[in-house]
Amino acid sequence: MAAAAVSESWPELELAERERRRELLLTGPGLEERVRAAGGQLPPRLFTLPLLHYLEVSGCGSLRAPGPGLAQGLPQLHSLVLRRNALGPGLSPELGPLPALRVLDLSGNALEALPPGQGLGPAEPPGLPQLQSLNLSGNRLRELPADLARCAPRLQSLNLTGNCLDSFPAELFRPGALPLLSELAAADNCLRELSPDIAHLASLKTLDLSNNQLSEIPAELADCPKLKEINFRGNKLRDKRLEKMVSGCQTRSILEYLRVGGRGGGKGKGRAEGSEKEESRRKRRERKQRREGGDGEEQDVGDAGRLLLRVLHVSENPVPLTVRVSPETKLHEDLCEKRTAATLATHELRAVKGPLLYCARPPQDLKIVPLGRKEAKAKELVRQLQLEAEEQRKQKKRQSVSGLHRYLHLLDGNENYPCLVDADGDVISFPPITNSEKTKVKKTTSDLFLEVTSATSLQICKDVMDALILKMAEMKKYTLENKEEGSLSDTEADAVSGQLPDPTTNPSAGKDGPSLLVVEQVRVVDLEGSLKVVYPSKADLATAPPHVTVVR
Repeated sequence: MAAAAVSESWPELELAERERRRELLLTGPGLEERVRAAGGQLPPRLFTLPLLHYLEVSGCGSLRAPGPGLAQGLPQLHSLVLRRNALGPGLSPELGPLPALRVLDLSGNALEALPPGQGLGPAEPPGLPQLQSLNLSGNRLRELPADLARCAPRLQSLNLTGNCLDSFPAELFRPGALPLLSELAAADNCLRELSPDIAHLASLKTLDLSNNQLSEIPAELADCPKLKEINFRGNKLRDKRLEKMVSGCQTRSILEYLRVGGRGGGKGKGRAEGSEKEESRRKRRERKQRREGGDGEEQDVGDAGRLLLRVLHVSENPVPLTVRVSPETKLHEDLCEKRTAATLATHELRAVKGPLLYCARPPQDLKIVPLGRKEAKAKELVRQLQLEAEEQRKQKKRQSVSGLHRYLHLLDGNENYPCLVDADGDVISFPPITNSEKTKVKKTTSDLFLEVTSATSLQICKDVMDALILKMAEMKKYTLENKEEGSLSDTEADAVSGQLPDPTTNPSAGKDGPSLLVVEQVRVVDLEGSLKVVYPSKADLATAPPHVTVVR
């Protein structure tokens, strides 16, 4: 009788066994109670499905441990996704060995440590010999297992964002330890030091150590032969010039600064001090010449290469846009979590009717006309997208999904969904899933409303917006330059640039003068009208590169 009751409570397992499925997704409101009844673990019957290649259990606050039998019962598992549960403080028993596992996602749990016997698997022989992607973001890890590289020697992507780490184990950077590692993310931790041995990561392409407690960047970082993208923002570096560079310069410039003797870590300091000072003097002369309004061909060339960002103050705008924020909406800390820094959306400004209201609504009450779809309630839309994601996995025989299906898990377990509502009462944005067809950006769009939301901090919103606006300024310059070559029609170029040419505002814009992009200030207030933030303020867009002039 008891066995029959347990069997009936897990119909997904019966169906997977009957249809010999290779993929299984367990989520939803009923899951938490069933896992609690199973002692906070997954049901043993799950580990009698040896054909499974993909297993996901998400958003279950009662799941504290996977349970014994996983490694023995699922030998063909390629992807294991256990995000946004309550796993921790360790894993007992340890997960491995899982000889075929390639993707492991343990993000958004309560893991504090992964010691031997309560971690990912044995080191000798490697417990995860084929693992390529490991996501441990959004946990409480104070340290990494010293034998991580030996347990997963073929690791390519390691995400440690949003933990409590103050250092990396030395074994992680020993020569040949992780020869394939190309992505390392450890933002929002407490890291105090970065070892020069990071240069031994021969395949490293992307490194994100933003928002830590680093005071120096080792010069040896420049010796990573494939490094293309780095992020050290939010660290208080001793070298103030370097601190400014990491906030606004490209990776190539930062690495070159380290390589020629910048004070990032001390190696080779002063090797190019003379030439560096001369370069600095040359740039100062050029800036002075531009300020004094020099003439001649040299000045014309300088103007043509400049980008102008004009900030239109609220008081100057006849129809300023205001966003009201309801008190129950606290930027949805449980929605985005630390592993998702921000959600970005673009709208056709002329279709946006203000003032706007940012609020949260129950899924059954939130209606939207999603991009490319018919009007639907959020509850129905999310369910439809979940079915599409499942079908996508089956058809493409792949472990991950694409498009907006990738963000569905961020809504798991939320009673209310965030939305942006216009003055007509229409929902124009449902982050992080979709925008509305009403404000869809078209090929002829010339004015954009940009929307950024974040659960991490207001500063991240501003950083994302700064970067986007500067990139749009670059795009405008590019499209104006390419008009001469006939690569784009006038209408297409203006649409991409985000600003129609206005000879009264900027008579020299285009071929013979600097390129101008106008950014209108937007106010965010509470329901009583008290100001919460205005963007861009005087403190924003402060890290614009030298060829961009911000006019306020």
